[in-house]
Order: sequence, then C-alpha cells, then structure tokens
Amino acid sequence: MADSRLKTILGHLNGKNVEPRFRYTQDNTLLSPEQRQFYEENGYIVLRKLVDSNLLDTCKERFIALCERRLPWNGIVMMKDVALAKRKDVKGESLFTKAQDFVYDDVLFQYCLYPPILDYVECFTGPNIRAMHTMLINKPPDPGTKTSRHPLHQDLHYFPFRPADRIVCAWTAMERITPENGCLVVIPGSHKGVLLQHDYPNWENGVNKAYHGIKGYDGHPVVELPMEKGDTVFFHPILIHGSGTNRTDGFRKAISCHYSTAEMEYIDIKGTSQEGIAKEIEEMAKRRGMTLDFQEVWQFRSRLCRGRDPEPINN
Repeated sequence: MADSRLKTILGHLNGKNVEPRFRYTQDNTLLSPEQRQFYEENGYIVLRKLVDSNLLDTCKERFIALCERRLPWNGIVMMKDVALAKRKDVKGESLFTKAQDFVYDDVLFQYCLYPPILDYVECFTGPNIRAMHTMLINKPPDPGTKTSRHPLHQDLHYFPFRPADRIVCAWTAMERITPENGCLVVIPGSHKGVLLQHDYPNWENGVNKAYHGIKGYDGHPVVELPMEKGDTVFFHPILIHGSGTNRTDGFRKAISCHYSTAEMEYIDIKGTSQEGIAKEIEEMAKRRGMTLDFQEVWQFRSRLCRGRDPEPINN
C-alpha cells in the first residue's frame, strides 16, 4: 500500500498521468472513504433507513389509487404481469406490477425530489441532476409461472445517454424485501465491464414486456440484497442485477429512480446492441400516440431535480 501511494505521488510530481483513486464517485464528504471504496469495487452500496416511512406509505396509497382507476394515469405507464394480464378475476393492485414514468405525477415524484436521496445521488452524478427513469414496482405473488422474476440485466441497455459513470439508480424498499419475495440480486464488480448483448430469455411461460436479460448468465453466482423498509441501494447502470421469484402470498413493493448528470449527451445507438430495445420502446410510444425516436422518448421521460440544465441538453 505504501509503495502504491509513493508511485501516485511521484507520478504527479513527474507530470505523468496516473489513474485516479475514484472513478465512479465524485469528491463529496457525504460518503465516507470506506463507502466510496466499496462502491468503486462493487458497483453498489446499500444505505439503511434512508427514506421516511410516511413518504413510502403516501407513494403506496397513490399507486393503489392508480391501480383502482380512482385517478387519471396522465402519462404513467401501468404494466401488467404477462401471466395475469388476461385473467378476468384479477383486478386493481393485484393486476398491475409496475407504474412507470411517473415523473409528472406530483405525489410520486416527491420520491425523486427527496433531499436525502438527492444528497447521495450528487456523490455519483455531480450537482446538476435529472431524473431519467422512474418506477414503482409491485412484484406480485408468483402464480406458479415464475414470470415474477427479472432476468439478470444491465440498466444501461435501455438508455441512449452517457456517460455511464455519471448515472446512478436509487432503489428503495417500500416494505421488508427478502429472498422469499424476490429481493434484488447483483454480481459485485460487474460494473467494471462493458454493456453486453441483451435479449428476451427463452422462458416456458413467457416474459414480461421489456424484461430483457443477458444470455449465458443463468446459474451465475449472485449476491442477494435483503432490505428493510426505507433501505436504499444505489447502483451503477452497468452492474449486472436482477430479482427472484416472489414465493410469498403478498406483494413486494419498491420504488426507484435512475438519475443522470444534467450534462449527459444523447448518443446514436445505430449499429449497437441497443437497436432492438430502441425499436421496441419507439413502438410502445407510438401505441400511446407519440411519434418519438429513442432519444426523444427519454427526453420526454426526464425532469430536472436539482441544479440546472446546460443549454442545449441534447447534442
């Protein structure tokens, strides 16, 4: 360790480029050096009891109201489990597995604006922060089809903006989350890799819409992340992660937001592994009456949370 520090100092003195100690986190006193080092090495960090229970309960009530159609959806995408979508006996909270793109809902968006979360997000993105992707996830009791699981994937697969190192997801447990009800699983250190090819897994009972996965990772060792209500995990968009089957009789709720530095750049994904998901998302937008390309969809989904936007935000 002493030799390593000496080489770094000598490199600076000689005017040579030396690899910085921290690549994935910003200089910020909120994270301790030990926490920063953990994130650098593993690509995620769990912070206990970060989000107030009252806020989470308010978000849960809002979600149930949306499920029961007591409120207009106003652009929120309400998604159904493929195994439940055609069943006439399943309604309301039992039918909907996800509320996506709630960025313009004043109640749910309070999660994205929650100061303790944004304070930590700033450690990864810097001071100018945009909410890019919002979800309230309602993993249902699995009906025996195993469709409630989410294959191992990388979130950057869905995003046409960069740099990846200035994107972070905040994912908060809205109740106790365990291996039995389908907690998150991660492959520590996989954020140091590259964006891999994704596709729908060949599952016998079908796969939920846009639940792409990385082929060849079935059976790969993973670390489970059991969490209590209010616990929040922050993770890198290249970190390989997924979630298991809900083997309980209850729902497993979590709420999340992907944040990016407001200085991000939208990229051209033609000729890349993201072409397939881009086409799929554009078709989904078209069915909702919006003729938007992949980049425009994500601009529509995003909203400034802290700081300011540069002008222009799109290159």
